[in-house]
Amino acid sequence: MTAPVTYQQLWKRLTPLYEPGEAKAIVRTLMEERFSLTFPDLLCQGTENLTEDERLQLSAMMERLCGGEPVQYVTGEAPFMGRAFHVEHGVLIPRPETETLCQWVEERCTSKRPRILDIGCGSGCIAVTLALLIPDAEVTALDISEKAIEVTRRNADSLGARLTLLHRDILAPQIPGDAHYDIIVSNPPYIRQCEAGAMHRNVLEHEPPEALFVPDNDPLRFYKAIARHARHTLLPGGQLFFECNPEWLDATADMLHNEGFHDIETRDDPFGKPRFITGVFGKMEQDT
Repeated sequence: MTAPVTYQQLWKRLTPLYEPGEAKAIVRTLMEERFSLTFPDLLCQGTENLTEDERLQLSAMMERLCGGEPVQYVTGEAPFMGRAFHVEHGVLIPRPETETLCQWVEERCTSKRPRILDIGCGSGCIAVTLALLIPDAEVTALDISEKAIEVTRRNADSLGARLTLLHRDILAPQIPGDAHYDIIVSNPPYIRQCEAGAMHRNVLEHEPPEALFVPDNDPLRFYKAIARHARHTLLPGGQLFFECNPEWLDATADMLHNEGFHDIETRDDPFGKPRFITGVFGKMEQDT
């Protein structure tokens, strides 16, 4: 029979990989989301009230955490804008910084029935959130990954969001279509390969590299492709929103200007880093 373990025993197993504060937070997340044990429960009783099957499950999950697997993949969900999004290997785990991007899009959205395109949807956290924040919006989510499309569809269904899903490579030659989007938003890959050495192993070894990295000699690869696509698919006065590598925000602004965007603005993330940028394409429509 599996013996009960204490909260301290659990989090100390993770200290070879994480600082104590982060190790404690990971254990609390695991225990609350998968076993409905609150922090006071852990402090008072540890895992005494778990069944034998639950203790075996906990043991297997702790092995995964000790191997560096992110807790979000172990629990199968990640919080974003107050909602629980399903995540699994093959899709990027939503980051809290990206919530600012969604809030900015909602703030700037003035159309009564806006048509919104999310390029590189991943888990669907941006597309689903915008569909729920702006109920009359017509939201389309696009990704090259079949896994991302599958996970986005699952999150849209479980959270009650209406989306159109497109399986497409934004880097492939695009056939210009009729302009019909009011807003295009994207959080594309923006970490240069040379920056990988400074990243935590739980990201490097478990999250999809194609959703993270760009070549050192072409850090704006996706931004340029998306901006050019936006030129053909944004309505006059349409807005393009990006999450960016803070080191390349100025270069992104220059690129947008060269591609014909104006009224370019930037915004910091909650940690004070310049991370978001927007620009308007074409002539601004007058309010009627």
